Amino acid sequence: MKKGSIIGIVVAALLVFLFAGGCSQYNGLVNADQSVEKQWGQVENQYQRRADLIPNLVNTVKGYAAHESETLESVTNARAGLTKAYNEANEMTAAEAQQNVEAFQQRQSALKGALDIYVNAVREAYPDLKANENFMNLQAQLEGTENRIATERMRYNEAVEVYNKMVLRFPGNIFAGLFGFDRKDMFKAEEGAQHAPKVEF
Repeated sequence: MKKGSIIGIVVAALLVFLFAGGCSQYNGLVNADQSVEKQWGQVENQYQRRADLIPNLVNTVKGYAAHESETLESVTNARAGLTKAYNEANEMTAAEAQQNVEAFQQRQSALKGALDIYVNAVREAYPDLKANENFMNLQAQLEGTENRIATERMRYNEAVEVYNKMVLRFPGNIFAGLFGFDRKDMFKAEEGAQHAPKVEF
């Protein structure tokens, strides 16, 4: 065999190897990216569940309050804050939210805070409402939804971790750069979450 033929065979084998490796890396990145997208959909699904429960909670309280002769200002203010936070949380499109996870997280945290204030104001204003079956059921559903949100956020972060490792490690980082795969952001704990809240009576 001639020297030129051997070099040609080696170069051809090297090209086949690089092509096969590139296809494998690309497919792995696509699969990881799709896993992240799937988990993001689950996160949004749980946030939507919470958003769908809020009007039911408000209507239950309105129906109960209709029997009362006076509406307390704290409940009205809390409902206004909840409505504002609800509208702001739902302004972002899915693509905007995924591009800026931190802003999405801040809006959802504001909604959760407004919801907590509303529920506490209602409990204080209408102590008998705590015994109302619809109200109790909605509260239980909201608690369950918050747990589901936490679970789906954790799963999203796990999918992002796998994806980011593929994008950042060698040789995946070469193919990620060639094919336009960028690092993705994770959900982070809210500022101050590492400190236990102070409870005062």
